Amino acid sequence: MADKSNRYRVLISKIFFDRYVPGVAVLEFEREALEHSAAELGIRLPKNLGDVIYSFRFRTALPNDILATQPAGMEWIIEGAGKAAYRFKLVRINRIVPRADLVRIAIPDATPEIIRAYALDDEQALLAIVRYNRLIDTFLGLTTYSLQNHLRTTVKGIGQIEIDELYIGLDKRGCHYVIPVQAKGGKDQIGIVQTNQDIRFVEQKFPGLRARAIAAQFMEDQVVALFELALVDDDVRVVEERHYRLVPARDLDREAIRTYRE
Repeated sequence: MADKSNRYRVLISKIFFDRYVPGVAVLEFEREALEHSAAELGIRLPKNLGDVIYSFRFRTALPNDILATQPAGMEWIIEGAGKAAYRFKLVRINRIVPRADLVRIAIPDATPEIIRAYALDDEQALLAIVRYNRLIDTFLGLTTYSLQNHLRTTVKGIGQIEIDELYIGLDKRGCHYVIPVQAKGGKDQIGIVQTNQDIRFVEQKFPGLRARAIAAQFMEDQVVALFELALVDDDVRVVEERHYRLVPARDLDREAIRTYRE
């Protein structure tokens, strides 16, 4: 694994510095650059070329030599730029992490034990917990329905994307909503790349519906943080944040249930 990670770092660094000029904010490249650069370096590529790019977009920090070129308050991201095309782009640092000072709202845990027993990873478990406990409904004040999860599709100007889960919602006035949800477990952080592609997807595919982008983050002690996010001038902004603690029904605070107010 370490060998693969090192190969990926060397490869992405070459692609970056073959195009980098101090002062630039956008560096575009195509997927075939992976093959050309790997051949020059004598690096063995994986069968799935997209895994190299995906790892740095969503899972792994960019190499230190690339990070060293970041101006203060800015960071490099890799975003889709069309079919088999990508770009390094400088954006303001805007990782979303749960606040430490928010109240934790107790919710009776409705997750089936068999689901907890066989969930394969943090992301899958988190999506299931959100779904079975209807946390999207509670958070947004809508009636929502899961339309599809792990949706792989394409977005014009971005290329291929994957949405963790897509909901359709309905409010009391009959207005319809499309709600893309991204799930982050462990130490993963919510960032601009997935939020941007989720919002662009629903704008293109569901132009007649209102879009509300949601991110879910596992915290400690059976707490799920939910965020409603929006893009403002290419920056991710938090519209609302709530923390829900899943507990057995017998452990609910009856006084809090009667007296809780915003």
